[in-house]
Amino acid sequence: MNAKSAVTDSTWVDQDDAPELTDDWFAQADVRKGAKLLRRGRPVSPDPKISTTLRFDATVLSAFKSTGKGWQTRMNNALRDWLKEHSPA
Repeated sequence: MNAKSAVTDSTWVDQDDAPELTDDWFAQADVRKGAKLLRRGRPVSPDPKISTTLRFDATVLSAFKSTGKGWQTRMNNALRDWLKEHSPA
């Protein structure tokens, strides 16, 4: 026997007991185009970042962190610029 999913589970029996369809309700509703569920939020990047663990000298890391918010992006850009001049072997 299949269990009901959370999407189809209902606590009301009579149609008069159905929740009111408010703007907030619609804001939380799934958006579909045909049978396809459309994603919300940030679009998928064509060049996604990959999470990794690296070890840097304390002076290098503190220098980038001292530049404030966005230091990881600036570090990524610095490494990208370095690759332009130094082709990987």
